[in-house]
Amino acid sequence: MLSHEQIAATQNAYLDNLISLTNGIVKGIDKLARLNMEATRSTLAGQLDRTQKALAVREPQEWLRLHDSLAAPTAERIQARNHQLFEIAASIQVDFMRFAQAQWEAYGHRVRTLAEDVAKTAPVGSGSAVAALNSTITATRKLYETLQETGRQAVEVTRSSFDVAAMAVPGTARRTIGPANEATK
Repeated sequence: MLSHEQIAATQNAYLDNLISLTNGIVKGIDKLARLNMEATRSTLAGQLDRTQKALAVREPQEWLRLHDSLAAPTAERIQARNHQLFEIAASIQVDFMRFAQAQWEAYGHRVRTLAEDVAKTAPVGSGSAVAALNSTITATRKLYETLQETGRQAVEVTRSSFDVAAMAVPGTARRTIGPANEATK
C-alpha cells in the first residue's frame, strides 16, 4: 500500500502537472487574444485602404479590377490566420497530452504498486491470477501507447494537409482572379 509520503508526493505531482496545463492554456488564450487584436487592427486598416481606393474609382472596369485585386490578398490573410489558429490549438493540445501522459504514468505506477502488493499477499496457488493481472496491465499500457502515437500521427497529418492547402490557396485565388481581370479589360 501507499504510504502517506507517497500519497503526498503523488498529489504534489498532480498539482504540478495541473498548474503546467493551466499555464499552457492561459498562454494559448493569450496568443489567441493577441491574434484576434492583430486581425481586428489589420482588418480595420485594410477596410480603410479599400474604402479610399473605392472612392477613387471612376469607371466600372476599374471597380471590377479593384475588387478582383483585393480577393487574393484577402484569401491569403484568412489562410494565414487559420494557420495561426491551428498552431495555437496544436500547442494547447500538446499541453493536454503532456498532462494526460503524466496522469497516465502516475496511474500506471499506482496500479503496478497495487499489483505488487496483491502478488505479495496473494494465497499460494494464485500465481496464474496475478500473472493475468500483470498481463492485463501490460496490454492496457501498450494500448494506451498505441492510441497516443496514433493521435500524434493524426495531428501531424492534419498539420501537413493544412500546410499543403495553405500553399495552394494563393495560387488558386490568383488563377481564378486572373481570367476575371482579363475579361474586364
